[in-house]
Amino acid sequence: MDILASVRKTGWMLEQGSSRERLARILKAAFAEGLLSEETLSYRLGLLFGPRLIEPRGVVGDLTLRTHRPGVGLASLASVVAAVGARVARIIGRGRSESGPLVLALDWSGSPGDLIIGRGPGCDIALGDETVSRRHARLVFRDGGWIVQDLESTNGVTVNGAKVGRCQLRPGDRLRLGLQLIEVD
Repeated sequence: MDILASVRKTGWMLEQGSSRERLARILKAAFAEGLLSEETLSYRLGLLFGPRLIEPRGVVGDLTLRTHRPGVGLASLASVVAAVGARVARIIGRGRSESGPLVLALDWSGSPGDLIIGRGPGCDIALGDETVSRRHARLVFRDGGWIVQDLESTNGVTVNGAKVGRCQLRPGDRLRLGLQLIEVD
């Protein structure tokens, strides 16, 4: 049973591939501003659209776009307070640096039947986080959609903050395996 069905009826859902498209727009803007060479843009677009699992920070994390001149006053103070708060949260959060979610680029046409996610070497999607079990979860494509199934992992699987045993996925869902956060695209 999809425990998040009532939430999903609201109509809010990302389009398939929208996370990758957003990252591609950042890369194109950085190229337009002269931050990237044509060769580097091509390489990073290959990183973005090639593998199934994408680490956004590795693709666009070093880019800072200058869209407007920062204001002085209350807005600047608020951004400083937010930055300090984020730093404190990282320090408190078990010494782990929160780098944002990985992006899982799924094929919604259904070409692969099922995929295993885990820390083990034989997994289709291998994660390096020690809180992820060797064989943590299975992704199955059925009836035009992806279903995540917990494989009796030690730390469980959550979808959008709710612990699940089996749940249908939609683009934009946030999947947590152990402490590893993954955004479905």
